Amino acid sequence: MEAKEKTVARIGIVGAGLIGAHWAAYFLAQGFEVSAFDPYPGAAARVAALVAEIWPVMRQAGLVRIAGEPPAVAFASLREVCGRADFIMENGPETVEAKTALIADIDAMTAPEVIIASSSSSLLPSDYQSRAAHPGRVLGAHPFNPPSLIPLVEIVPGRLTEASSVEWAMKFFKGIGKHPIHVRREQAGFVANRMTAALFREAVDLVASGVATVEDVDAAICQGPGLRWAVMGPHLLYHLGGGDGGYRHYLEHLGPSQEARWATLRTSNLTPDLREQLIAGVEDELRALGIEAPARQRDQALCEILRLRVAAP
Repeated sequence: MEAKEKTVARIGIVGAGLIGAHWAAYFLAQGFEVSAFDPYPGAAARVAALVAEIWPVMRQAGLVRIAGEPPAVAFASLREVCGRADFIMENGPETVEAKTALIADIDAMTAPEVIIASSSSSLLPSDYQSRAAHPGRVLGAHPFNPPSLIPLVEIVPGRLTEASSVEWAMKFFKGIGKHPIHVRREQAGFVANRMTAALFREAVDLVASGVATVEDVDAAICQGPGLRWAVMGPHLLYHLGGGDGGYRHYLEHLGPSQEARWATLRTSNLTPDLREQLIAGVEDELRALGIEAPARQRDQALCEILRLRVAAP
């Protein structure tokens, strides 16, 4: 649709919790005017504090396109935010009922050519677009935490989403330095969260069954395959694992060993005792590693990884 080719200058953030605040920081860094709505007291101060904290890290990672200090996010009513936005990023409560009502309100207050994207990590767009008068412009744009640093955005159309809206969103996010992927069929968790859920299921079971401690399970990832995953995804890595024969050789000769491991995978229920064991294990790990501000350390490490990825040929 021709109307969706309009230039985006003003972005509206609806819901300014952790994810919304990081989105605000990223959009500011790209040079957009950002306004936000959040009904909770103190939201403006929390967003300002987070933007100020993450801004130097983003600049170090090469993600800031403007000079000087970050501009302020203008907090306003939902109607005001929607009325002046060229694009809406919604980050409201993660329930179908709440998000459906919120999307319907946003839709009613926003010009019909403006795309409405939701950061929902698991809800299906077909569900929460159902009460919108213009459901064709409603879609999922799921980031990975923190959105201010992680490039991935999963573009998820609902049953009523127009193809032109998906095309616009893919082009928009790619144009501002993100790496969008098109999720072609709705399912809980989309793509990335389904893979992380599979890994977390095994990480929990290894502790529950006494195979390894929380600290050793974490080390097994961040000191091993996690380093490779920052460079390539699982299919390409197993292609390299096949040597000269590539992926075909790997699947033909080592595929059966993968299937044998799949057959032994278990699911441990998150009982109260297991939850306490996992929490205690994380607390022990933080003390052992001497980490007092894990989010800050994560973000700084992500910054260095991003710099290396940009510098790589």
